Order: sequence, then structure tokens, then C-alpha cells
Amino acid sequence: MTAPVRTRSSADLIRAEEPVLAHNYHPLPVVVARAEGTWVEDVEGRRYLDMLAGYSALNFGHRHPALIAAAHEQLDLLTLTSRAFHNDRLAQFAERLAGLTGLDMVLPMNTGAEAVESGIKVARKWAYEVKGVPADQATIVVAAENFHGRTTTIVSFSTDETARQGFGPFTPGFRIVPYNDLAALEAAVDETTAAVLIEPVQGEAGVVVPDEGYLTGVRELTRREGCLFIADEIQSGLGRTGRTLAVEHEGVVPDMLLLGKALGGGIVPVSAVVARRDVLGVLRPGEHGSTFGGNPLAAAVGTAVVELLETGEFQRRATELGAVLRDGLTELVGKGVVGFRARGLWAGIDIDPAVGTGREVGERLLREGVLVKDTHGSTIRLAPPLTITEAELTSALGALEKVVGQG
Repeated sequence: MTAPVRTRSSADLIRAEEPVLAHNYHPLPVVVARAEGTWVEDVEGRRYLDMLAGYSALNFGHRHPALIAAAHEQLDLLTLTSRAFHNDRLAQFAERLAGLTGLDMVLPMNTGAEAVESGIKVARKWAYEVKGVPADQATIVVAAENFHGRTTTIVSFSTDETARQGFGPFTPGFRIVPYNDLAALEAAVDETTAAVLIEPVQGEAGVVVPDEGYLTGVRELTRREGCLFIADEIQSGLGRTGRTLAVEHEGVVPDMLLLGKALGGGIVPVSAVVARRDVLGVLRPGEHGSTFGGNPLAAAVGTAVVELLETGEFQRRATELGAVLRDGLTELVGKGVVGFRARGLWAGIDIDPAVGTGREVGERLLREGVLVKDTHGSTIRLAPPLTITEAELTSALGALEKVVGQG
């Protein structure tokens, strides 16, 4: 990459944001101007290895040639019709995505939070029309430490007080149980339960991987009790864990999948609810919608994403490089790293508090040319593009070893 000509420095641009942007984020002090593959470049031309990949929105790296080509081609033809009309790209996208996931029908949306909200609405409608739950009494069971988005309804069942404080009153109808606890889940499910909504791997919580058998247990419980199993695979899905979907590690097929992030290839927001026909079939015209959901540009890019995943290449890379990641992190345990959790090319790393907070470690890695993101306390996450090379991954692990030795 050649550094672009800029008239404003990184420091100037950061200062310029302060009075005009809402302060809902606390970014690391880097201003990205260009990117390609696993690398980004700031306005001064400094290069950084991206080990976050847009919280898995960039599973295929920055500006993947096949995805950029699909977007360019569609930009020259048609970008938006709204769903008032049909468009020539949507059917193929829905067909390919349903085929990839092994489910029947697709409800296209834009952001991950929209997919979650849509899934909640569909589950409630299904509970009333199919299960026979009395009107306005449907409940959905969720897991503590979840992250499903930040809309008013979603933060109503968050256990993160930062996400909740000051945003009440909250939406009723949710029961929160500990993650990875089948007994607690079973106790919470009753005749009013429309669905159990969980992340197969909890991303924001620090890449928390449940015990073997947990997802199988959720599937068996929901089937036995006559409620839906909704898997939020917005972060964990589409290759990140070494499988197309994280639920595949236990051979589980949920009733409903929530997808997003990587589905848009890092180019446009694309999300989807994918479900059985009898579940999504409860929706009728006028009951739910989105002006941009299923737009031709999104459908074209989403189809190209599915085509990349159909080859199995990225799932294999996540598996193979995930082993390298785990081996490297194992070597750091006791040397500034307290512990870690990993699945595929995704890891939550608990830094010794004596070394620093997650934010401080992120800032040190920034100075070493590596971009990561902290989560709670002294935990950082690694989720590099699945296009990363072994040499690049080893280099990032070397930088981590260096900075955690500075405590």
C-alpha cells in the first residue's frame, strides 16, 4: 500500500471528532486511512497488523478481491429498490445462504442487532400462533454475560450494567440464567417459553467456550420442551471457529440462526435470520420489514461471501491457524498471561492484572504495530482475518509476548 496524501494528521483528526461525535466509543488512538488483507495503514502511512477484524466482520480480510469485485459489479447496475419490488439478486442470496446453513428460509436485515430483534419478534409470533402461548405472555430464556446488541429491548436482558444504566424502563419477557448451566436452563423453561437464545461462544464476554455437550443439551431440552433454539452466530459464525457455524462443533442444528458481521464481507451491513419454514412462515406482509434489508448490493456481496465459505478454505484455515494460536498462547501462560480460551482463530486472553489492564495492553500493542481490542478488565480478544498467514500470526504473538513482559 502507498500512503495516501493527507492534509490532517492523526492527532488533528482525533481532536476534530471530540466536539462533533457522540462519545459512545473509546477507540485506540489510531486513524486508519487504508487497508488491504490483514494490514491497515494510518494517515501518516504507518502499518498495523489487524488482529480484531472488525469484531469478525472482516473474516475475509480487508477488501477481499472477490467481494470487492461483486460490489463493484453491482454498483454499476442497481443498489436499492426497497422490498416494495423484487430485485434480481435476492433469490440467489437466500437460496445459497439457506443451503449453506441447512435451513429453509431467510429473513434479510442489515445489522446484527436487527437480526436479534427480528428473531425475538418471530419467536414470540411463533409462540402465540404455533405453540399456543396466551397473548403477551411469551418468555425467552437468555444467558448471563450475553452480548446480542445494544437496542432497548436487547439491553433489557443484558447483565452488563454499562449497557443498561440510564436506558430503562426495560422490555419484559426475558429470563436470565447462567451460561453453560443446563440445570439452570431447564429450571427456567416452562409452558410460556418461546425460545432459548444463546451465543454458541460468548464473544464480548471474553470468548467463553461452553463445555462439550452444552449445545447438545440445549438442543435436546428445547426440542423436548417444545420451544425454539435460537443460536446467535453473529460473531461466532461464518468460519471464525473452524466450522461454518460454531454449533457444528457438536453437530447441532438450531431452529433459528442469527447471522451478521462477516455476512457483509466488511463492505456493507448484511444480517439475516435463517430458520425452518414453519418458524419464519409465521410472518405475513406488513408485520415486519426493512427498507434496506435484502437490497441488491447487500445480496450481491452476501452471495459472494457464501461462495467463499462453500469452498471450506476459510474453515480449514481457522482450524489450522487456530492450533498455532493456541500453542503460542499456551507458551505465554505464567509469563504475563493468566489464562485464555480459544476456538478456531478466536481467543480471549486474560492478562495478569500486574501487567496492566486490557486497554493498556492494547495501547502497548498499538505501539508495536498490532491492533487488538480489550474487553472486561484485563482481558483482550484476538480475532484476526481468516486470511492471516502463519508468519503474521506468529509475529503478533511475538509482539504480545513482548508487551506482557513489560508489566
